[in-house]
Amino acid sequence: MTKFRSAAQKGDLSAHLVIAIMYYEGKGVAQDYKEATRWYRLAAQQGDPFAQFNPASMYAKGQGVAQDDKEAIHLYTLAAEQNSNKAQVNLGAMYYDGNGVLQDYVRAYMWFSIAASGEDNEGAKNRDTAEER
Repeated sequence: MTKFRSAAQKGDLSAHLVIAIMYYEGKGVAQDYKEATRWYRLAAQQGDPFAQFNPASMYAKGQGVAQDDKEAIHLYTLAAEQNSNKAQVNLGAMYYDGNGVLQDYVRAYMWFSIAASGEDNEGAKNRDTAEER
């Protein structure tokens, strides 16, 4: 952990991610979702879509942080705009269900379609469901 913290203090993206994952999974440290979120956020500030997606999910679920759909939408959008299929699917679901945003089936369909174009089966399935609306 010391080696990773040293690299993280120098702004190393990979070190931020490794520390975040360690705290999230409780590998080598006590599991601590709040601390995991803090490290993911540091990596997310460097524009990494994986680091944006993970805390978005944590905010959506209230896992280690206060549940905050608006913050989840913000982070999912950042990741989705960088072609994270999982973020595109989750963002589409938030629009479909109206979590953190006004319910918008057209926008949900758009994000599901974008995910489906990346060969995401869940995106295609959700797109087809949204199309029925």
